[in-house]
Amino acid sequence: MSLNDPQWGKKGGGNGPPDLDELWRNFNRKLNGMFGKRGGSGAPSAQPPDLRKIGGGIGMLAALVVVVWLASGFYIVDEKQRGVVFTFGKQSDLTSPGLRWRLPYPFQSHEIVNLSQVRTVEVGYRNTVKTKVLKESIMLTDDENIIDIQFAVQYTLKDPLDYLFNNKKPDDTVLQAAETAFREVVGSSKMDFVLYEGREQVAMAAQKQIQEILDRYKTGIAVSRVTMQNAQPPEQVQAAFDDAVKAKQDLERQKSEGQAYFNDVVPKARGAASRLTEEAQGYRQRVLANAEGEASRFKQVLAEYNKAPQVMRDRMYLETLQQIMASTSKILLDAKGSGNLLYLPLDKIMQMSAGVLPETATPSSKQTLVDPTPNPDPAARSRDALRGREREIRP
Repeated sequence: MSLNDPQWGKKGGGNGPPDLDELWRNFNRKLNGMFGKRGGSGAPSAQPPDLRKIGGGIGMLAALVVVVWLASGFYIVDEKQRGVVFTFGKQSDLTSPGLRWRLPYPFQSHEIVNLSQVRTVEVGYRNTVKTKVLKESIMLTDDENIIDIQFAVQYTLKDPLDYLFNNKKPDDTVLQAAETAFREVVGSSKMDFVLYEGREQVAMAAQKQIQEILDRYKTGIAVSRVTMQNAQPPEQVQAAFDDAVKAKQDLERQKSEGQAYFNDVVPKARGAASRLTEEAQGYRQRVLANAEGEASRFKQVLAEYNKAPQVMRDRMYLETLQQIMASTSKILLDAKGSGNLLYLPLDKIMQMSAGVLPETATPSSKQTLVDPTPNPDPAARSRDALRGREREIRP
């Protein structure tokens, strides 16, 4: 059935559209029911609605809306946060931790700033070190070498007002400041220093530079730590660089071995030289002391000799015989006897008198019979004996 059909809007068959008059009557009944009036026998009531009831409901609804609107001005600031209140879009107050209230929207609004949250900016990579950003990581050193550096900057907020109002994109500001500072530090350092022994120094110097830049821009950001994630030569020259590193390590190893050999040999040589020097010095002192003592003794002996020359000759003769005879075996011979040659072993006699057994005597103390004129001829021996007797008989 189309809209131009004359049967539209009238009660017809069960398949036709609803009657418009019936729909209007149902709407009026529902409206009257809302205001407490109902018509009899399904007909609409002709009595007007109660204005006092309508006014009371609207007032209560308005009061509820006002209460909800005022309650929307309450907000809570945690201990590690600060609240910034805006009046018609302009900053008007900075609130401390606790339960706070402001004028509801559209008069005032607020924003919570977390001062203790540690934020991180990655330079030269994103999420992982393998995801490199070459335009940020490739840098030139002072010795004109190219290195690939990835590092992270961690920071917190120290001034929420500067953080909110002085910079539109604080994270981008930190990234650009970090890249600038690192390029300055790396550009004034050698390649080996950046890659090996000076990594901590480079990170500390870069952190100081980043903080100075951020303070100059009044960002309200405090850099807490700069961490170097990776530092290496570009991939195109990695193999050649590894060979150079191995050669340098071999050089350092050989230097260490040479130094160890030096530390082992040189102290021994110095000790031996010092020992020889001390021995020579001691020998020199001993010879000088002996010479001086002998010279002094000779002078004293000479002085006594000049006083009594004969006595000194006899004494020197006796002392010399004493020194000689003290270290030799002593045998007493009977040169005047004509028969058997008699002798007395004085050394053994002295040892026996001192209580020393003959078996313990040294080989030097053993006495042997020595013939002063060894001659196997008996006639010659008899002639010698006769000559001795003749010497004794002569007056």
